[in-house]
Amino acid sequence: MSQPTIPPTEAENISLPPEKLAQVIESGRHGSTKRVVILVSLALFVSLGAWYWWHHQQAIKKALPHYVTEPLQRGDIVLLITATGNLFPTNEVIVGSELSGTTLEVFVDFNDHVSKGQALAKLDTTKLLQQTESNRAAVKVAEAKVTQAQATVKESLAALARQQELSRLSGGKIPSQAEMATAIAASERSSADLLSAQSLVGQAEAQVRINENDLSKAVIKSPIDGMVLTRSIEPGQTVAASFTAPQLFVIAEKLERMKLEVAIAEADIALVAKGQSATFTVDAWPDRSYPANVTVVAYGSAVTQNVVTYEADLEVSNDDLSLRPGMTATADIRVAESKSVFVVPAAALRFDPASASLVSSVAKKSFVQSLIPMPTRNRSRPAADDEKSAPTKTSKIWVLQDGRAISLLVTVGLSDGHQTEISAPNLTEGMSVILRLDTPAS
Repeated sequence: MSQPTIPPTEAENISLPPEKLAQVIESGRHGSTKRVVILVSLALFVSLGAWYWWHHQQAIKKALPHYVTEPLQRGDIVLLITATGNLFPTNEVIVGSELSGTTLEVFVDFNDHVSKGQALAKLDTTKLLQQTESNRAAVKVAEAKVTQAQATVKESLAALARQQELSRLSGGKIPSQAEMATAIAASERSSADLLSAQSLVGQAEAQVRINENDLSKAVIKSPIDGMVLTRSIEPGQTVAASFTAPQLFVIAEKLERMKLEVAIAEADIALVAKGQSATFTVDAWPDRSYPANVTVVAYGSAVTQNVVTYEADLEVSNDDLSLRPGMTATADIRVAESKSVFVVPAAALRFDPASASLVSSVAKKSFVQSLIPMPTRNRSRPAADDEKSAPTKTSKIWVLQDGRAISLLVTVGLSDGHQTEISAPNLTEGMSVILRLDTPAS
């Protein structure tokens, strides 16, 4: 088995005396310890430097304000006006009776569909038929008197003709002047009696026509095509039409088309116009939205508890008959709309770095500090949120660029209370719009 070879240097060391060999080993130990100390010191120095740099950066970050931002984006914004009202048929007719009498029959009930001219109810016409027959007999009596008057006229005309012939033959000696005048007067009187008799015939015939018309009205008919909403008459009930026509039926014409009458507030009426689209909901179907269109905007006002409102009518489609007259509806009228425009939250238009820093510094004071009065600064008072909630046509937003807040002058458009339309030449999509100052808990 071969023996391992020993390097010359190590062989020389081994060959040294023991005292010399101990010195060599001790010097090697001191060199290794020195190198370890140098490395540990270097590592500690680097760690301290890194720790100092990190704390310095944290101090810088704490000194700089932190903002809550949102990227600028395009979107659609709609301005809505909310109003409440009730649904009504487009044409609602109250059917009554011009005649008084006892109800003989009722042919329809509520919710029945009826057509124009269809019989709804019938009154007892016994007495009216008797009056009609009596008037027809009176017509015949008047016609007989006419015949009698015609005979009298012929008789008087013949007598007058004889008197005139006798006067011609006698050369005017007979008959006397008085007899001739009497004959003429008798002829004219008979003609007048004939005219009177003829007028009596016309009067009697007119009365017959009135009775026949009343007979036709004894059958109450529908004036329109529609649906019976209410019925207020029963067989055997007496109808009294002495002063006003009683309400017997209420008929709605074509419930497939209805109208929604809403009350518009005085502050919003200038924005509402004919042709605008709207949507509305009813309590019966809370999860369903119905479309509508504005058809009429009234100029007349109504005052309810010192509140001025204006009525507007909306056209409603009701093909499935899910809507019923009288339902209460809440409508949202689209009075203005902008599509694909820059929009920002309303908070962006109310943000002011100076005011936000002041509020943040006040909020960070301790309880004892808050009790100590601080000297006032000579600066303008920051506007309150309520004062800034309604921006003017020109306003200002702040954007974050390279860690700094930069102000931009913008033109304000539509606002729905949450989002506001803005426009400016230097706006670009994706810009970081500042909403508020971030104040993390310490």
